[in-house]
Amino acid sequence: MAVRVIQWATGAMGRTSLRRIIDHPDLKLVGVYVYSADKAGRDAGDLAKRPATGVIATDDIEAILALDADVVMHMPRITLPYDAMNADVARLLASGKNVISTAGFHYPPAHAAHYAAPLAAACVAGDSTLAGLGVNPGTIVERLTLAATGLCADLAHVDIRETVDASSMASKEFVFGLMGFGADPATDDITDGPLAALYTALFSEVLHLAAAGLDDPVVGIAPRHEITAAPRDINLPAGIIPEGTVAATRWRWTATLASGISLTLSILWTADPALHPEDGRGHWTIDITGRPNIRLTVAIDEGDPAAAPARALTDATVAVAIAGIPAVVAAPPGFFAYPAPPAFRRRLG
Repeated sequence: MAVRVIQWATGAMGRTSLRRIIDHPDLKLVGVYVYSADKAGRDAGDLAKRPATGVIATDDIEAILALDADVVMHMPRITLPYDAMNADVARLLASGKNVISTAGFHYPPAHAAHYAAPLAAACVAGDSTLAGLGVNPGTIVERLTLAATGLCADLAHVDIRETVDASSMASKEFVFGLMGFGADPATDDITDGPLAALYTALFSEVLHLAAAGLDDPVVGIAPRHEITAAPRDINLPAGIIPEGTVAATRWRWTATLASGISLTLSILWTADPALHPEDGRGHWTIDITGRPNIRLTVAIDEGDPAAAPARALTDATVAVAIAGIPAVVAAPPGFFAYPAPPAFRRRLG
């Protein structure tokens, strides 16, 4: 029997997911939620460049809640503040629908009880499961990096560095809003404001989940963010970044664990990779210091130089989310996370 799926949001990520759902032999699309009025009332196939499906998109959450579905693929753009989506997600969960999100919810216990408790209560009320799945957060640190630490007889430090090429991104709201590009560092320190709080909330979940996999709790997280100013006007599809304003952000956190092991997670978003010759293009570099030392490089690309760099990451994120459907649907009520791979452990018990 096919799994009944609702697609929530149809931006770049959501449209990709919508196509995968329509094309998948084991999934049945039963609903589509959209934010814009111009998409409401349109057939899902039209939104996804597929033949008509008979499923009509709606911007009415009550209509979505009334549907009989096994899982909601929750893929809105992440928003300020970080908990802005929680009320909608809690309603979905309480209505009996499992939720897989690419916009957070990777490890709610990383936050205070006032954040996690309403979501946990909604899972109990709806006999449902909440999962945050994706590439980063979701896979690079929590699954690949942890597995690599299992090669170590001793472990001191893990350094994960990501580079995201934003030069082809067309969304003005995303590039100049959520990425912070174009901000004037003389008047707006984005490394110590709402954006910094948003990304600290999101990526602290990665660090706490990795620490749980190491069976070694976090005792502190220290930020060290940096910006790069544009050396000239930079013309992007989303608009022009004026000279002297923010053209790249490096969000960086170091978590210290109870044993003294440290984990550093660094994410570089740049309007021009040439500004950072020391960093790769669209990849992750992972340095594990211990006995022995281990270095990993992970690249995700289309194999087509003409393709937008973001497309490959979108494809991978959606693939991870859809692959997780069977496990999430079968999981007990509550917060879902994949079991940690055999990672480094200082104690065997």
